[in-house]
Formats: sequence, C-alpha cells, structure tokens
Amino acid sequence: MSRVAVITGVLGGIGRACAAKFRADGWDVAGIDRAGGQGDVALDHFAQLDVGKSGAGPELDRFFAEIGWIDALVNNAAILIPKALVDTTDDDWAETIASNLTGPFVATRAATPYLRKSRGSIVNVSSVHAVATSGGIAAYAATKGALLALTRAAALELGAHGVRVNAVLPGAVDTPMLRASSETRIGAVAGAPDPLEDIAARTPLGRIGRPEEIASAIVFLADGERSSFVTGQTLIVDGGVTVRLASE
Repeated sequence: MSRVAVITGVLGGIGRACAAKFRADGWDVAGIDRAGGQGDVALDHFAQLDVGKSGAGPELDRFFAEIGWIDALVNNAAILIPKALVDTTDDDWAETIASNLTGPFVATRAATPYLRKSRGSIVNVSSVHAVATSGGIAAYAATKGALLALTRAAALELGAHGVRVNAVLPGAVDTPMLRASSETRIGAVAGAPDPLEDIAARTPLGRIGRPEEIASAIVFLADGERSSFVTGQTLIVDGGVTVRLASE
C-alpha cells in the first residue's frame, strides 16, 4: 500500500511543490485548500475546506475517514496580511491566527488517530519570521512563532505513539504570497525593479528559494526512514539569511 500524505494549502506555491515531490517519491497525496477545484495539481483526494474556520473539525474528520489512512500531515495553509502592527485590525489578527495556528491545531488533532496507527509524522510549515522578522507583518510572525511552540508540544505528546512532529522554516521563496506581500510592503512603482531582487541581493546564496527546495525538506522530515530519529526540531531553509548579523 502506498504511503499517504495530506497537505493543507495544497494549491499554493509550496503546497503544489509538495504534492509533486511526494508523488515523485511514490506517495499518494490528499490535498486540502479553501480555493475550489484542484486545477492542474495531481491528487488522489481533494477537499475544498478552510481548516481555520469555525467548525472545520467535523469536515476534516469526514475527509480523513474517506481517505482511511494517513502517514504524514503537512500543515502548510497560511495567510499573510502585510500591515504595520498599529494598522492591524482585530479581524486581521483573528483571521491570521485562525489560518496559521488554529488550522494546524485542528488538523493535527483530527489526524492523530490515523498517525498513531501508521506511526507517521507531522510537518508544520512555519517561517524564518518565527525567529527573526521585519516590520509590517507582526500578526504573521506571531502565529509562525506560536506554531513552533505547538510543534514542540505535539512532539512531546505524540512521541510515545511513534509519531514525529517537526517544522520547516522557509525564508523568501518565490510564491504568489511572497510577491503579493512584497509589492504591498515595498510598493509597486512603475519601472521599478522586481521587488524580490533586493531580497535576493541580501541573501548569502544570492537568490530567493524555489518552492521545490522547501518541498524537498518537507518530504525529508515526513519520511519515516530518512528522518526516523528526528522530532521536535526546526529545519531552516532560507539561503542563509538568518545567519547574518543585522548590523552588518
């Protein structure tokens, strides 16, 4: 029987890359996304569902029962509302927490009975903003930091059942989310250079990441053979940006 990976936010940049990478490794893939239709993403199961919305739990339970078996859960769904802290509304804050923190919690809770049977794994997609951030995304950074705490707590609780829980912390990755947020924060000016060029120039590797590179790290942590003794850990995949002193 093929191993089964469940990916939330499967229609986003990293989610699509994860689906392709898991399938290339021989996994079956179940995708969840609040957008309708799976489009050109090859999936064995798909549910249109916002995992962060109130009442998502029973819908997840039904979808997971339909799948019947889960070896890995990738909590990837997230939003980023680029606003200064003082401009972030209560609704902005609540929406960000619902998507980026409540969603992974609810999905983890629903998947745990299946993961205990398979002695599977969970990979939470956090962000380098959990450990070093910038202005204009306080809500996003706060939720990504909290997701690391949830990762550690879940690793402790589920380890006795053979379930591993880890987090990947991507840096700047060429996705629609990054491009949209960069244009909002930096400002899209006619004739100006690509808003990502400055980020690339300040990255030690001289470029931003590709979704496929994050997906490779996620599949590594999900795979029970490649990372069998790794749990409660954070894997930073950022081209080296977090190793540089801000004062340089």
